[in-house]
Amino acid sequence: MTSEFTTPQWVKSTYSGNGGSCVEWAPATASTTGIVPVRDSKNPGGPALSLAADAFTSFVAGVKAGGFDAA
Repeated sequence: MTSEFTTPQWVKSTYSGNGGSCVEWAPATASTTGIVPVRDSKNPGGPALSLAADAFTSFVAGVKAGGFDAA
């Protein structure tokens, strides 16, 4: 049985460099609940976003396509 109150097992994005722009997500939580928790690795005690899996997939596709690059 899965509980939404289970502590997520956080994984740092492979795209995060050492420059402080680090994002963590919890893939095990995502696979069991369909909700993708995302947080800033510099502030592990801070807030986490909870995204629907399809919204997270769209966000990652946008990042890969350069949709959020600085102009």
